[in-house]
Amino acid sequence: MNGMLSVFRNELRRIVTLWPVFSVMVGALAIYAVLYPQPYRSEVLRRTPIAVVDQDQTVTSRDLVRRLNASPDVAVWSVLPDFPAAQRDVFARKTSGILVVPEGFERELLRGTPSPIALYADASYFLVYQRVALGVSGIARTVGAEVEVRRLIGLGVDAPLAAAAANPMPLTAIPLFNPQEGYATYVLPAAFVLILHQTLLIGVGLLGTLPGAAAARRGRNGTIASPLATVAGKLLAYLAIEAVLVPLYLIVLPWCYGIPRPGALLPTLLFAVPFILATGALGLIIAAAFRNPLAVQLVMAAVGLPFFFLSGFSWPFEAMPPIARWLAMPVPSTAAIDGFVSLGQLGASLTDVRSQVLTLLGLTIVYVLGAVLLETRARRIADRGRNPNAATSSLNTGEA
Repeated sequence: MNGMLSVFRNELRRIVTLWPVFSVMVGALAIYAVLYPQPYRSEVLRRTPIAVVDQDQTVTSRDLVRRLNASPDVAVWSVLPDFPAAQRDVFARKTSGILVVPEGFERELLRGTPSPIALYADASYFLVYQRVALGVSGIARTVGAEVEVRRLIGLGVDAPLAAAAANPMPLTAIPLFNPQEGYATYVLPAAFVLILHQTLLIGVGLLGTLPGAAAARRGRNGTIASPLATVAGKLLAYLAIEAVLVPLYLIVLPWCYGIPRPGALLPTLLFAVPFILATGALGLIIAAAFRNPLAVQLVMAAVGLPFFFLSGFSWPFEAMPPIARWLAMPVPSTAAIDGFVSLGQLGASLTDVRSQVLTLLGLTIVYVLGAVLLETRARRIADRGRNPNAATSSLNTGEA
């Protein structure tokens, strides 16, 4: 126990005093907390510019254009006489789409026959395309329904019946867990978990490769802690640091940025324990594998984005190829993102995320055992390096 506490104190001191480690585990998190959410603060795209080619030039077509320009989704940048002129605006990135209102648009509507309009939207930006398509289609359906109601009333149909005939199955959409239907509410909770995961991995990897890693095993009286006590003491130090950082990132920051968080505090903190232990133990293995601070930084920076894609958040986990799912399972952030988002944003309980808890506990056991074995192996190699004559003497004795 004394050996483990000595390692805990030494490792905690190294985290605070080693600038490369402190800048990653604490400084980088402070920078990410301020800068990363800024591009998403508006939550949704507003007033996406489009060009309109009005070939009908009637009251109904002009009313359609006015309604589009008044909607929160799209803004009519220009009303042009021909399609090539509108194309030039799209190619110049002045607009993100072209709406073509064909000649005879109003006449066909009044006849009660389909009167299609054409929308050419830039699909190279998926969010822009989605916003333009939804905005135009919603206004078009509204205008079409109103024209149909007026036509039916003109034929002598009662107003309530005419309204029911024009829209026989009205839809009421209720967005759950993301009432603003915003991108920040969707992406930031998962990104915060990945940031915690990556900074902890890189920090632990640097701690194990920077000078002084071997001295962290020693107590005040000069004794060296056992491999198990060494690993346990280091993990305890990581828990102490993350006990401050995890609530800041997963509870305080969502509140500061207005992200809905109906989940309870205690389940989130309890779920964080196996996540930190699994990630910290994996970091110890990474440090033993690379043995170089620069290699740790380069490799972990390179795999950060793949870790996010493999987590099943940006793309449904069930839709991934089997090999991608197998590659994602050993990464602690995969189960952690799913679990933290369920607990925080969906209001789930620990029972609801028991599969993620068991996954993280299993990863903790595997990675802790691996870290202990690597620590034991490193000490044997170091002992052989300090006493080369002992190995030679034993070999000669065996030959005799």
